[in-house]
Amino acid sequence: MKTPLSDFLQKYSSENKVRFHMPGHKGKNITGTEEFDITEVDGADVLYSASGVIKESMANAAALFGTAKTLYSTEGSSLSIRAMVYLLKLYALSKGEKPEILAFRNAHKSFITACALMNTEITWLYARENKGITCCDIDPEEIKEYLEKKDKLPTALYVTSPDYLGNMADIKGLSELCREKGIILAVDNAHGAYLNFLSENQHPIYLGADICCDSAHKTLPVLTGGGYLHISEKSPLLFREKAEYALSLFASTSPSYLILRSLDLANGLLGSDYGDKLFSFIERVERLKEFLVEKGYSFVGNEPLKLTFETKKYGYKGTEFADYLLSQNIVCEFSDEDYTVIMITPLNSEEELARLKKALSVFPPKEKLTDKPPRITSPQRIIPLGECIYMTTEKISTEMAVGRICGTVNVSCPPAVPIVIAGERIGEREKDLLIYYGVKEIEVITE
Repeated sequence: MKTPLSDFLQKYSSENKVRFHMPGHKGKNITGTEEFDITEVDGADVLYSASGVIKESMANAAALFGTAKTLYSTEGSSLSIRAMVYLLKLYALSKGEKPEILAFRNAHKSFITACALMNTEITWLYARENKGITCCDIDPEEIKEYLEKKDKLPTALYVTSPDYLGNMADIKGLSELCREKGIILAVDNAHGAYLNFLSENQHPIYLGADICCDSAHKTLPVLTGGGYLHISEKSPLLFREKAEYALSLFASTSPSYLILRSLDLANGLLGSDYGDKLFSFIERVERLKEFLVEKGYSFVGNEPLKLTFETKKYGYKGTEFADYLLSQNIVCEFSDEDYTVIMITPLNSEEELARLKKALSVFPPKEKLTDKPPRITSPQRIIPLGECIYMTTEKISTEMAVGRICGTVNVSCPPAVPIVIAGERIGEREKDLLIYYGVKEIEVITE
């Protein structure tokens, strides 16, 4: 597959032009990449009104992913999520309806802040089983029962899949349900860009989602910040017509050409034999996982490129487990009290997998830990989300926060899944949950 944007940057660099334009480094290598780091000079195209090499590159990406339109983000999935929320609200308003998004509580904080800024109502759904803040069980039949009890259907169902622990929802079942009910299915697929290239395609667009975002940089060979906004052929025409505008509302007017170049180069790689390489690599990961299960390790999630250890079954908190691996010079993606997450891609070498296997082969099990996180709560909303984010707040000890109203989205990244959200009252259970996840201080609305 052609890489028109990268080809342009290569040509521009080789012509030794005098750069009396931004950026200030003028193409002189300091980090080693400056020669390809340019601004929107003649021929370089403009990201959110593309008509040249960027447009061609994004069309190549759309062909790879089988979408009606795929647009680049140089600000990760966070930008695409804001654009999705804008498009969902615009769609509802175009039908003379008040926008409402049905979402599971493990949504990324960028979704919540987007809804706050755009004054869009969220109706929360909660998990059946208590597996922590990062995951939710999503059963199409349960959602169908819920929708059938509602007097008014929501604008959209918003799903995070895969979640941070590697749990993948039944997107096909959810898309069929949403199609039947006439609501939009929007998916935060930040962790699953590679799902399109499995031997059995598991990408949300392929499975029927109307719109979704991918963080290309999380699982594909793309620089940090590289992402996609995908729009399905089955989605409302308004999405395709307004997508660039939606992104431009929240995006920087100085997108990184280094990130754009990496997205363009990824097209060339993905359009070759990447699927075959991915297939054989996943087989190796499965063999590693089988070996570790035999050694007594336990896993959650069904995403093929994540190893999510249920560490307490092996006798360790997730943070202790990650600390041991760090002592072996192995850095994990994420850990908390209950889990340690390792993200793997085909760019991890055989030697690196062998080092992981060796480190875990000699790590001794201990007595199983049986404590569980406090159950995820459904806090009482006191102040509308869109109002309280502008209110004066103060920071207090979480121990002293019972009865107070949360003033911010309280969470670190990773996993960026809020425990309590601005405008919700903090009760005893919410306090316990915050403390369990290490939140010692919290912003509350000033009384």
